[in-house]
Amino acid sequence: MPGPHEPEAGQAARARGRRAAEGAATAPAPAPATAPVGEATAPAPAPAGTDTTTDAARQRLALAQAALLSALVAGTPAPEGFDHARLRVQSRALTAKRADVVAKVAPELLGILGTGYRAAFLGYARHRPMSGGYRQDALEFAAYLLDRGRPEDPDARRQLRRWWTDRAGPRPPSARPLARLVRAVRQALPPR
Repeated sequence: MPGPHEPEAGQAARARGRRAAEGAATAPAPAPATAPVGEATAPAPAPAGTDTTTDAARQRLALAQAALLSALVAGTPAPEGFDHARLRVQSRALTAKRADVVAKVAPELLGILGTGYRAAFLGYARHRPMSGGYRQDALEFAAYLLDRGRPEDPDARRQLRRWWTDRAGPRPPSARPLARLVRAVRQALPPR
């Protein structure tokens, strides 16, 4: 309720605000300006007659970034304008870092492969970008070795196959004491 000292302009503004609020309560909510997180949206088409040089520049930049990333992690040729030698050095450093992380995630691989681990992993990772996490990378590395009949030592190959089958199945090996004992006895016995 307006007081005796309130000017008429203030009263009119309040009335307009009340009418707008009442209309907003009955009107449907406007569509959000941006898409919810996680949903991809197509870019809005540019109005006719607008300059699309920014869009073209963004597309060129995206292609150059994809080519650079591919050269660093997948062994593709270096894109134009980049120092090929420096990219090879950086690519080797990233692959060595990946080998170190896989060795920390799956230290059993180091025990099974011994000193040949790093060379074997670098050969595997040279042209294979990581598609999943590091655990998945370790499993794919073991499968890569087994598919090629490596390691040459039959005992190490058997240990690697057991390691891979224990982890590549639909569920991890049981943690129950009796199941662990049975698994340890099977590993200790010679193959049939």
